[in-house]
Amino acid sequence: QVQLVESGGGLVQVGGSLNLSCKAVGSIFGLNAMGWYRQVPGNEREMVALVTYSGTAVYHDSVKGRFTVSRDNAANTVDLQMGSLRAEDTAKYYCYADWYSGSKVWDAYGQGTQVTVSS
Repeated sequence: QVQLVESGGGLVQVGGSLNLSCKAVGSIFGLNAMGWYRQVPGNEREMVALVTYSGTAVYHDSVKGRFTVSRDNAANTVDLQMGSLRAEDTAKYYCYADWYSGSKVWDAYGQGTQVTVSS
């Protein structure tokens, strides 16, 4: 069982920066992708940034050039550096990870951390 423990988040002004961190704990073996999703009440959860074990990253179009996702495979952590924040980035951000176990792929989300960007 893998659990994801998030830290960071909070309140920031438009144009500001914020960092999120997440650590995977538990029976960790075969971690694949790690990253971040976000959700606004009433909307579906959307992918913000994902990075594979080998370091290939993908981003939501709206955050390209502003956010950077990185991971430390030895520490089982993934970080999200958020810059040039906009009001529309306000959401609850969830850490994400998937992993192989036997012939199956499993995934999990963290408990979420609120990011609020004020104008």
